[in-house]
Formats: sequence, structure tokens, C-alpha cells
Amino acid sequence: MAHALNRDTDQATSAETGPVAPNRPDFDSEAVWNARVDLAACFRFAARLGMHEGICNHFSAVVPGYDDLFLVNPYGYAFSELTASQLLICDFHGNVLSGQGTPEATAFFIHARLHLKVPRAKVAFHTHMPHATALCMVDGEPLAFAGQTSLKFYGRTRVDRDYNGLALDSTEGDRIAAAVGDAGVIFMKHHGVMVLGNTVAEAWDDLYYLERACEVQCIAMSTGRPLVPVAPDIAAATANQMREGDASSARQHLESLKRILDREEPSYRS
Repeated sequence: MAHALNRDTDQATSAETGPVAPNRPDFDSEAVWNARVDLAACFRFAARLGMHEGICNHFSAVVPGYDDLFLVNPYGYAFSELTASQLLICDFHGNVLSGQGTPEATAFFIHARLHLKVPRAKVAFHTHMPHATALCMVDGEPLAFAGQTSLKFYGRTRVDRDYNGLALDSTEGDRIAAAVGDAGVIFMKHHGVMVLGNTVAEAWDDLYYLERACEVQCIAMSTGRPLVPVAPDIAAATANQMREGDASSARQHLESLKRILDREEPSYRS
């Protein structure tokens, strides 16, 4: 299902991205390394929780200090084996400026175009995690907002209804980016989900709770009994309550994952 990026024939070379800068400073700053470690922790925990799919799916984050570069996982590795140093730094042309290997093709064309077209999306997590993806396959809106956890996403979701197959060129990446609008979560019909965040911690927090919300909704739907949505005014008020202090809570959530990994599989930091 995964496709290697052919940088000779499939690069995003639109003039809007500008020329490739010939000289880049050292990427070994503390901020860049911390971003690598945070991202690696998310890959490892996503694997633990079954939120991955073989060597497909991809997480990316804009490199601290460089709005035109992003970190992304290399093609051919499962989430469970990725480490901080293995992550690639790429530009919007498909050039790998740091790391060995290349990104998977759809990873490049989706994530490069998202980071270019939606500058607020500093982090983008794309998965086919089972319960959220299941709700991309049914008629109607994915989330019914019938459970408290789902209210974290009330007013923050969009649905990309125009599935066109694999994203193997910049046109499809641009189409997906346009579908995002002002959302933090986009359900991609027949495909999977994309979670956007300002930080790695916030993206992880949303990804985790999104799958939990979708899981409990799927269980409720399996009873065959009608779902009972929360009243819109209460849903909106609860969503606002949940968003207060979200950045701090998300950071603590990510730090808890790293403490667990430091005890049980510290190689993610290597």
C-alpha cells in the first residue's frame, strides 16, 4: 500500500515554495532534537495503542525555526521501530536535508502541501486508526457528539468527502489542504483521519482522545440502539471548558508517555 517517493519525477516544484536554500545551519539544536524526541515518542505509543498500519501512515512536524522544512518518518519503517535520529528533515520540494532514506510518497504529498498551505498546522498526524477510520466509512457525520470525550472536538472537525485514491501528486495534497478549512481534525472519507496541531503534544493529545471518542461511539452503535447527542448549547459550552488549559494538559500527557518509554523502551530517544 505504501509508495516510495520518486524525487526525480514527483517533486512539488511549484514556484510558490521558492528556491531550495543552498546553505542550512546545523539542525542539531536543542529545539530540533526535542522535537525529534517528542515525535519519536508519539510514533512508539501510537504503535502500542494499535493506531498504526504497517509501514504506512505518517506524522510530521515543522522544524523549529524553519517554516519551510518538516520532520517526517522515513519510508519502510514501522512506528514501533522509529527513533529520534531516524526522522527525516525534508523541504517542500521533496529534498531530504537530514537523515537516511526518503518519505513515503503520500506522506510527502499530503504533509508538504498541508504545512505549506495551512501554516497554522505546525504538526500533522495522519493515521488509519481503526475506530476513527471506521467512522469515515459510514453514512452521515462521523462524530455524533453523544459522549463526553467527543465534545473535545465539537466545532473542530471537517469531512473531506471527495476521496480520489492515493495522494501521489501535489494536486491531491492541495485538495486535502483546502478541505481542512479551520478544523483541527479532518475525517477523510474512505481513508482515515488527519489531526493538526500547534505542537507535537497537542496533536498527540487530540489523536489519542479522537480514537477513544470514536471507539466508544462504535461500541454504542454496535448495540443497535439510537445514539443520543448532547444538546448543542451544552456541547459547545463543554467544548470550551475542555479547551481551557489544553496546551498544558497535552504537554503533561506527552511527558507521561515519555516517562513510560524511558522505563520500558528508551531506544526511542536514540
